[in-house]
Amino acid sequence: QVQLVESGGGSVQAGGSLRLSCVASVSSGYTYVSRSMGWFRQAPGKEREGVATINTSGSASYADSVKGRFTISKDNTKNILHLDMNNLTLEDTAMYYCAASRGFWGSHYALRTPSAFDSWGQGTPVTISS
Repeated sequence: QVQLVESGGGSVQAGGSLRLSCVASVSSGYTYVSRSMGWFRQAPGKEREGVATINTSGSASYADSVKGRFTISKDNTKNILHLDMNNLTLEDTAMYYCAASRGFWGSHYALRTPSAFDSWGQGTPVTISS
C-alpha cells in the first residue's frame, strides 16, 4: 500500500557526512497516512536498532549513540524523510532502513519498538572506513 525507497547510502571516511532520504509512495487507489516514521539500522551480526523517529507532532527521538550527530526531518509536501548524518564513526556502519506507521506513536516509544511500524523499505547501506 505504501512503498518506501531509501537512497543516499554509501562509503565515506570516519568524520564524514551523509544524507539519507526515503520517498514514500502510496499505491493508486489506496490511502495511507504515515503518522510516525523513522530510521532503523542493522549492522552485521547485530539486532536491528532504532536510530531516529519522528511523528506528525514534530516530536523526534534519537538513539544515544547518534544524538548531536544525526538529524531526522520530514518534508511533508514531498512525503520524503531525511536523515542527516554528521561526524560518522566506524560504529555507524550498517544497513539503514526507513519505516512508516499509520499509528501515532510517541517518538521515544517508536524508537524502541520496530513492531510499531507497518511498512519498511529495502534499506540503503552505509559503510564508514578509517
